[in-house]
Amino acid sequence: QVQLVESGGGLVQAGGSLRLFCAAFGSIVSMYTMGWYRQPPGNQRELVATFASGGSTNYADSVKGRFTISRDNAKNTVYLQMNSLKPDDTAVYYCNAYRRTWAREYNYWGQGTQVTVSS
Repeated sequence: QVQLVESGGGLVQAGGSLRLFCAAFGSIVSMYTMGWYRQPPGNQRELVATFASGGSTNYADSVKGRFTISRDNAKNTVYLQMNSLKPDDTAVYYCNAYRRTWAREYNYWGQGTQVTVSS
């Protein structure tokens, strides 16, 4: 079982920056693909960025060049650095841990942290 706790959300003006934190408890982050997803008001949850256990990263086109995902395996923590924020980035941001073995899938979510970008 993995527990994920997000923090770092808040209110920021357009063009500003925020850094989100995701602390993982109960398992080893390095074994999972860690990701950030977001759910804008009235919309479905969407991928923001992922960081695979092998080291590769993947970003949604809408955040490429502005957001950076990173992980500190020693601290069991994943980060999302968000720069040049836009009002369209307003959403609840969720941390995700995913792992698939031959026997089963493991898929865990945090409780979410609100990011609001004012124009």
